[in-house]
Amino acid sequence: MAAIKNILLVGVGGQGTILASKILSSGLVMAGFDVKMSEVHGMSQRGGNVSTQIRFGEKVYSPIIGKGEADLIVAFEKMEALRWLEYLKKGGKMVINDYEIPSAPILMGKVAYPQGIIEELAAKADISVFKAAEIATGLGNSKMMNVVLLGALVKALNVPGIDWEQVIKDNVKANFADLNIKAFNMGLAQV
Repeated sequence: MAAIKNILLVGVGGQGTILASKILSSGLVMAGFDVKMSEVHGMSQRGGNVSTQIRFGEKVYSPIIGKGEADLIVAFEKMEALRWLEYLKKGGKMVINDYEIPSAPILMGKVAYPQGIIEELAAKADISVFKAAEIATGLGNSKMMNVVLLGALVKALNVPGIDWEQVIKDNVKANFADLNIKAFNMGLAQV
C-alpha cells in the first residue's frame, strides 16, 4: 500500500460534500486502506462552509490534515478553493468547480464576489477547473454536482481496483443510483 494520502473536500452547505466524502471513504475502505474522515459542518444549513478531511493509507492515526499537507483539494465552490489553498502541499493538485455561491456579506451588498479567483489559483497551484453544476444540470438533476466532482476526484487520485459503481449503489438511494453513476462517469472524463 502507498504512503498516506490527504484529501480535502470543501464547499458550501447543501452541495453534497459530505455524501461525496462518504462514498469516497467507502470505496477506499473496500480497497483495503485504513481510512480516517473528519467533517466540519459549521453553519452549513445556513449556507456556511463545509469541509471534509480524508486520510488513507496502510495505517492512519489521525483524520486531521494540517496546512500544506493536502495532496488533493476538491472545491465545490471556487471561493472555497481560494479559502483553503494554504492546505495544499507543494506539488499537490486542486479540482475546482467553476461555480459561485455568494456568501451572506455578498448577498447583503457589503462586498462584491471576488473576481479573478481561477487565475489566482492557476498562478499558485496545479488546478483542473470545470463546470460540474452545468454537467449535473445537463443530466437532469443539478444535485448530482457532488458526484460529478467525486468522479473527477477519483480520476485525479488514480487509485485502481475499486468498483466505484457498486460503491455508489451502496451509498445512494436505489432510485437515484443510475443517475449518480452517470454523473460519476461524467466527472471521470473531466480530469
